[in-house]
This record gives sequence, C-alpha cells and structure tokens, in this order.
Amino acid sequence: MNEVFVRVALDHPLPTLFDYRCATPEMAAAAVPGALVSVPFGKRHVVGLVCEVTTHSDVPAERLKAVDKFCTACPPLSENWLALAAFAADYYQRGLGEVALPALPQALRDTARWSRLFAPEERYRLTPAGRAALPDALPARASALRKLAQALADSDYLLAADARALHPKALPTLDTWQSSGWVELDVIEAAAVPAAVAAENAPAPALPTLTDEQDAAVEAIRDADGFAPFLLHGVTGSGKTEVYLRALADILAAKPAAQALVLVPEINLTPQFEAAFRARFAALDSSAIVTLHSGLAEGERARHWFAAHSGRARIVLGTRLAVLASLPQLAVIVVDEEHDPAYKQQEGLRYSARDLAIYRAKQLGVPVVLGSATPSLESWWQADQGRYKRLTLSRRAVADAVLPTVKLVDLEEERRRGRASFEGLSGPLVAALRARLERGEQSLVFLNRRGYAPQLACDACGWVAGCPRCSAYVVLHKPERALRCHHCGWESRIPRSCPECGNVDIAPMGRGTQRVEESLASAVPGARVLRIDADSTRRKGSAQALFSDVHAGEVDILVGTQMIAKGHDFQRVSLVGVLNADTALFSHDFRASERLFAQLMQVSGRAGRAGLPGEVLIQTRYPRHALYHALSRHDYVGFASATLAERRDAHLPPFVYQALLRAEGRTLEAALAFLQQAAAELTQIPAAARVTAYDAVPLTIVKVMHVHRAQLLIESASRAALQATLRAWQPLLRGLKGVLRWNLEVDPLDI
Repeated sequence: MNEVFVRVALDHPLPTLFDYRCATPEMAAAAVPGALVSVPFGKRHVVGLVCEVTTHSDVPAERLKAVDKFCTACPPLSENWLALAAFAADYYQRGLGEVALPALPQALRDTARWSRLFAPEERYRLTPAGRAALPDALPARASALRKLAQALADSDYLLAADARALHPKALPTLDTWQSSGWVELDVIEAAAVPAAVAAENAPAPALPTLTDEQDAAVEAIRDADGFAPFLLHGVTGSGKTEVYLRALADILAAKPAAQALVLVPEINLTPQFEAAFRARFAALDSSAIVTLHSGLAEGERARHWFAAHSGRARIVLGTRLAVLASLPQLAVIVVDEEHDPAYKQQEGLRYSARDLAIYRAKQLGVPVVLGSATPSLESWWQADQGRYKRLTLSRRAVADAVLPTVKLVDLEEERRRGRASFEGLSGPLVAALRARLERGEQSLVFLNRRGYAPQLACDACGWVAGCPRCSAYVVLHKPERALRCHHCGWESRIPRSCPECGNVDIAPMGRGTQRVEESLASAVPGARVLRIDADSTRRKGSAQALFSDVHAGEVDILVGTQMIAKGHDFQRVSLVGVLNADTALFSHDFRASERLFAQLMQVSGRAGRAGLPGEVLIQTRYPRHALYHALSRHDYVGFASATLAERRDAHLPPFVYQALLRAEGRTLEAALAFLQQAAAELTQIPAAARVTAYDAVPLTIVKVMHVHRAQLLIESASRAALQATLRAWQPLLRGLKGVLRWNLEVDPLDI
C-alpha cells in the first residue's frame, strides 16, 4: 500500500503548504481535504487544515514529520469552502493558512478542546409549573439562585456550561428543580441535524402589507435563477428588512435544507435583527437561527459555528467574520448597509466582507442582495454598468411616514446676529429640542466624536496635551478624570496645571459626546438624556440594554456617535440634530465626502419613521456646500452621479484598482527607505509596466506606540495587471530588511 501524505495549511506568514505523513492506516483513511489535523511545527504542536492528499512528497523522507491526530468530531470543511479560502488568500495576497485558520472558532484551533467541544449539549428549560412556582419558592437573599432562575426565564433554554458560569452549584440545583417538575432536561447530540420543526403553539406572525416596490423586489430575489447580484436601494424606513424576511422565507420554504447568510456591519445591530428573524421564523426550531460575531463567548461562538457547519442552523446572522463561516447548503446571501466601512477588516487579513459575499454567491450560483439607503459608489457604478440589478424602494413603508425635512443652521449667521448658543448647541436646535420634550417626542443628537473634548490646552503658552507614545493629541474624558489616547490606549490623570508654564487655567478645546451630554442637561432642563458611544457600551450587553431604554420611551434625548446612526428603528424620534459635520468636508481622504453623505443620510433617517413629522437640523458654517444641498433634497442619485464623474476625471476608484504597502519602523527614515527599496523592485516585474507607483509618504498619524509608519500607494486601470504585480512583488518584499513589519492591503479604504 502506498504511503499517504497530506499537504497542510498552517496559520503562518509563509504562503506555502507543509507536507506530513500519515503514520497509520487509520490516519490515512481519515485524510481528506478539509479535515482539521494536529501537527508538529518546530517545537510546537499546532492545528492545520488538510488541503491536499497525495501519495508522493518532494520533501526528503528524513525531514517529514507525522500527523499527530485528526479531528474526527468535526466533519471536514467542504470543497467550496476551501475554494473560497483559496480565492481570498490569492486576491488579498496572504497565505492560505492565514485565511482559513483564523476563520475558524478559537475552540477548533485548540486540540485540547477537541474531545469535549462537540459533546452532547445538555439544555435545561422551565416547565409551565416552574415558571409559575419558582419565583416564590426561592429565598429572598438567594441572589445567585434568583439569577439562575432569571436566566432560565429569559431564554428558550439554558446550556449546562452557561449555568455553571452563573452558579458553581448550578447543576445539582437544576437536578433538584427537575425532580420537582420545574425544569426539563434535553440532551442534544451536537452532530445531529434535527429537522426544522414547528415551535409549540407558535402563532403565525402577522405580515405587513407590502408596497408595490417591496413586492417587486421580493419577487425578483425569490425568482432569481443562479447567481444574481441585487442592489436594493431603499430610502431610510422603506422596509428593506421586510424585503429580506419575505425573500428568505420563500427561498427557505422552497428548499427544506437551504441556509441563508445575513450580514450586518456592527454587533449592536444584531439583537434587533435577530429579534425580527426569530419573530418571523417562529416555526423553526430555536437552534435554526444563530449569530456569529466577535462579541460572543468562545464556547458560544463555537456552538453557533458548528450549527452552521452541520446544517442545523438555517439562518446565520453575523458581522463581517460570518462571511467565512462554513455553510454547506448556502442558498442566499444578504449584506445589509453594504456601504459601511466596517465590512472592511483593518487588521490581519484585510478583506472586504461585502466583496467576498459577492464572490461566494457567484461561486455557488445563488442570489446576493446588497441593501442600503446610500450604496457605496463602487456598487452604484456596478449597477450603472448593468452588472448588478438595481431594485428601488423610493418611499417609506409606513403609509403616513414621509422623509424628514432637512434644514441647515448657518452658524456664521447665528454668530453675526448675536443669537444665543449653549456650549455648541445653536439656538434653533435647542428650541427644537425643547419643543419635542413638551410634545413627549424623542430627539437624537449626533456627534461622531467620543470623549469630553478632543484636546486639552493652555491658552498662556499654547501647550496641548499629547500622547508620549503617538504623534496624536489625547482626548479628555471628564467623567473618568482622565486623558486617553484613542490610538494606543495610553492614559493619565488630568494635570492640575500646564506642565510647560504652570498656568492653572488649562481648558478643553472642542466637543465630544460627553461634553454635549453635559450641555444638554442645562440647555433642556428636565430632559432625560442618554449617551451611547464606545465608552458607555464597554460591558457586554450594555448597548442592547441602552437601546432597549430608548425603545421603551425612557429617554427624551439620545446623544451618540455612529453607533446610533444606522439601522435602528426609533419609533418616537422626530428630531435629529447634527453637530460638527464640517470637518469631513476638507479631509485629505477622497472618500470623506461619500462617507459624510452616507452618515448624515443614515442618521437623518432615524427621524419620522412611525408617522411623526421628522425634522433634521444640521449645524454648519458652509450651508452653500453642494453636499448639504443634495442631502436636504434626499438626492442620493444626484450626489452619486456627480461624485462618480469627479472620480472618473481624477482616475480614482472605482475606475482604477489600488493596493497599499505600509511599513512600520523604529524611525520614519527606516520605514521610508524600505518603501523606496520596494518601489525600486517594481522595475523587475513585467506586469508593473501597467501600474503606477506613487511616492512613499508618512501616515497622517505617523507614530503609534513609538513605531513610525509610512505607506506606498500603487494603482492600475487593470485589476489583472495589479494582481500579477502583487504576486511577483511579494517574494521580493520578503527579501528586504530594515523595518519591524510591513503589510500589503488590496482595495484599501483608508489612504
């Protein structure tokens, strides 16, 4: 019998596969592409992914090591999934192992956990008798037991592992409750694929009446034959989510084993999407809908991933990492808010989840729906070229809901007329906030800058508080009485006086959400003000709790960053105020105007969604700017056409394709020298004749954590020429020395 060898991808920067031999017939029988293996690598034993099985190896026999063991509990990943990972590795210029292994849950990459990872799940759930009797049966001071009982009451079931995390003696307690008839125990085999059964007594959900445009969109998606990319362009509040729900329901009903993937840009949007999908698909088993995102605990993420991989999960809802989840029966993909920059990974494998979703749909021959009120210009251009089918929802779904009125507050005019303002809040905005408070309606104030103030400065000598590790100013966080760097995390106490001249009158410059929250308390007395940003939502579940308060009507004025700008259906918000939007008008980033328009249109769309007249007030010093005029008319089409014409004239994406080489060194000179050598190496590459290389330049924030950073941009009108250049360039770059790190990013968003 011929000896069997496996070629294994490892999470390693070298873009190569590593050969290992199967030492026993049992191992040879288990060796199939897509299997997970434990192998020796140097002095460590690591998890790898089998990509090829062969009876020949070019590696000398004395150098070949044997496979430790195969992961028999996890079925092999499919051929389609391996092809997706291979495409991502090739396109984004990374090793196959750097793509495939990080896409798996951490628990799968730990051999010590393989034996218990897919053990049968023990699930406890309350019986009707327990729901009635248990609250009164517990002692008043038994807070831990009450927490356990509450966890049971709040969910369909409680896993044994989660119960142990709540109380060290949870399992004996649950056994006692089971003997009393208060709790039932189900044991679910992890590898089983239960049918989607009707939930007990689950009523059929009442379906809203579709508009003609919604009905046409659902029909187009449902009837798609093979690969069909749709751009669902719907104004805010037009019912894009309802289109997703109806189309997925039809597709899943037509194919009993089919799976659907729904991507959202941010974790804080998943709870409301999950609630909507569970309510609509109540007839499915509770395990048929799972979420995948970085906010899940390791065990929970592993269980959800395995439910998708085994086919138990019919609908997978997740952030960008979910695009690489294993879904063997994937039949439709939805990318909500497809324009959002959050779909682009900025560390490690710098991939675009939206673009990979489109490739995956093409690979499998299934429809993909890209939804947005403000599509990315790349997607809009593809629709203009006829490559995507554009579906339009031009009006709001609620019969009496109309788009909000957008008004510009001219801050220069306010100043000239000597009108009163309240710490950055203009008189018209304060008056509008007070009027909404009197009517019992909610308001939203948007400022995309967290903290109390972006700078702390001394008027006497001009000193500004800066980070000792970065070339950036530190942000004042007043409630914590701290100065904090948002780039490296360095933190210090607020000084009592200027460290340069001793002046005690140091003061904050500019405004963040904390300062606006403070100003609103005095400008609108009696209002219940709530702030939602990255600082107020650090604890797990805190964002969901805060948004629940807003939906429950316990908040009068919500102030926050981009976290509140998109996707949320605030039924009682009738006013949106926008602060400090002008800074993006003069950014060096050519995408800044596109992002600002999308951001402002998205946050404007939070007003007037349930029939209340909506109003948006934007404070600006440039009320004649074309972007604001397009926004006031809700004219995305006009804005997109004008901006695409500018991009075409300037030879910018989507009319050219770009890649960015970044270098990090101990000095800026070292980083720039590396990039200059890299540019010189391009002359050796034939395909580079069709590529333009720009000069190496420092990044805007040139130093982070004492490391200096610079970048080199290359671009081409031919994607094929750019890719060929990058493939030939990589080996040459590995031969260069002099920097700490370098990375290559394809299709960069931040330049």
